[in-house]
Order: sequence, then C-alpha cells, then structure tokens
Amino acid sequence: MDKIRIQDLEVFANHGVFPEETALGQKFLVSAELFADTRKAGKSDELEYSIHYGLVCQEITRYMKENTCRLIEAAAEGVAEHLLLTFPLMRGIRLEIKKPWAPVGLPLDTVSVQIERRWHRAYVAFGSNMGDREAHIQAGIRLLSENRAVRMEKVSDMIVTEPYGGVEQEDFLNGCLELETLLSPHELLDLLHEAEQQEKRERLIHWGPRTLDLDLLFYDDEILETPELVVPHPEIQKRTFVLEPLAQIAPYKLHPVLRKRVKELLSELKGGE
Repeated sequence: MDKIRIQDLEVFANHGVFPEETALGQKFLVSAELFADTRKAGKSDELEYSIHYGLVCQEITRYMKENTCRLIEAAAEGVAEHLLLTFPLMRGIRLEIKKPWAPVGLPLDTVSVQIERRWHRAYVAFGSNMGDREAHIQAGIRLLSENRAVRMEKVSDMIVTEPYGGVEQEDFLNGCLELETLLSPHELLDLLHEAEQQEKRERLIHWGPRTLDLDLLFYDDEILETPELVVPHPEIQKRTFVLEPLAQIAPYKLHPVLRKRVKELLSELKGGE
C-alpha cells in the first residue's frame, strides 16, 4: 500500500492530565503516514484520486483544537478515527502525537504515542427461526449499518435451511454479509451481541431456536483463538447454510487455516452429503 507522509505538524491544543494543561494549552507535534492506493492519481495527475494532505492537516488541527483529552492516547485514537471516517480513499493510518513539553520534571525531548489503525474486512453469518425471521435479521443488519465504524458492503440472499445440531425446532432463515470496520475483532463481537440482544436473543439451549444469531466468520486473514472468540469460525467448513450464502458474496475468499476458497469448501461439503 502506498503512503503519504505528514511530518511534525504543529498544533497548539488543550490536552493533558493536569488542569493547567487543559486550561492553558501546549504545543503538540503530529506526524501521520496515510495508506492509500495512489497509482490512479499518479497516472492521471488528478487530486480527486488521492488524499488531499492539506485538508488532512486542517482536520488534524481542527480535531486537536476542538476536543480535550486527558491522555494523548485518547487524542491519537480520536484523530485516527476521524480521519479514516472523513477521507474515503484512506485505507489506514499510522499516527504519532508528540508532546514536547511533557510535565515530568526531568529533561527530555518529547513524549509520544504512535498508533496504527485501518479498515478491516469481515464476514458475518446471520440466522433466525423465531417470530418474524426476516424482520429480526433486517433489524440486526440495520443496527450494524448505523454504527459509524462499520461500512456494509454486501448482503447475500436469505435461504431457508433445516435446523443444525439435532434440536427439534422451526426452519431457519440464513445468510451472510460482508462489511468493512474500524472495530477490533472483540469490539465487533460485542456489536454483534448487542444486535442479538436488541432482538431479545436468549441463549438457553445450545443450537436451539433463536430470534437472531450473528457469527463472525472471518476478520481479514487473521487467525485468533481466545476464550471469547475463535476466528475463523471453527464450524465454517461443516455448514452448508453458511457456505452457500457466503459463496454468493465471496466465492474466492481464502480460509486462512484450511487454505481453501469458500467455493471449494462448499463443493467438498456438498460432495460429501
């Protein structure tokens, strides 16, 4: 990915733990590496195909001046998110905020915080087999879409499937969606749970009936295993009701563990039925 660099932009702003820092203000130095595809801009010599670094500098300055944070970590987080939401061609950012006058009572040059944030691509499976199934699903998708750190990309058709797991219950309405997000995997999981809870999802019976079920399938090409979350979802390759709608929107998505594409996994699973 190409980079545009901004080095040591000076901003006088009111951030700090101590009252005098937020009252009187102080100088900060902000540096940024903006990740974007600049090839079209380079070929056409047209600014519309790149990121206007002058406007970026203005937005950094405005955000730093209009907001007050106790920690420069919080200021960096806010600036990075604001820029990623403001400039559509910006795919990621590496941001550093330096504090030259840090009140530590000892001689030093600067104290700084550097973070890297970017848009991530995730795939989510959805399902419902209670009440108005489509209404539950649409409400969940709407809640995800309304989060400013989420961009909805594709939504598959909804398919009717038989229950999975051996529990006697009504047929499911299933599908998959693709989104881009600034959220971490665990933050995205929390948002999925929030959408389920909005539709009064109850976890009473394993693989039992539910108003709304949202499962995180893939998050970029990350392989993650924690007590709360496993990515890729460990059951993907066993579930036709996941692979069929997923193959509609991402047939060539490569499973980072199995090293097979979605359409291959679906073909193998159907061949084994």
